[in-house]
Amino acid sequence: MEQHVTVLPDIDGVRVITCTGEYDQDTLAPFRQAVDQAVADRVRRIVVDVSGIAFADSSMLNEMVRLLRTGCPLVLAGPLPPQLARLFELTSAHQIFTITDSVDAARAL
Repeated sequence: MEQHVTVLPDIDGVRVITCTGEYDQDTLAPFRQAVDQAVADRVRRIVVDVSGIAFADSSMLNEMVRLLRTGCPLVLAGPLPPQLARLFELTSAHQIFTITDSVDAARAL
């Protein structure tokens, strides 16, 4: 399965990055480019829509943690797919990320 990264137009300084497909160390470049551009643009918040991710390994999780460390507010919009939810459960990552049930809920924060 391929991966797709779509960057939606900013609304009130909130940039939504929608991710679908499978992500590992070999397929992270489009996601990394999108988030790096959002950080460079100094958006108010980055929302990553993870609801369409079919698979993500620790390299995707590491990239999300790297994004948190930039200081730019980050919200993950779900619902979390089962495989990603399991990864977050195993690593306790759900404790460090703000996760909402939808993009609309993430934008409203």
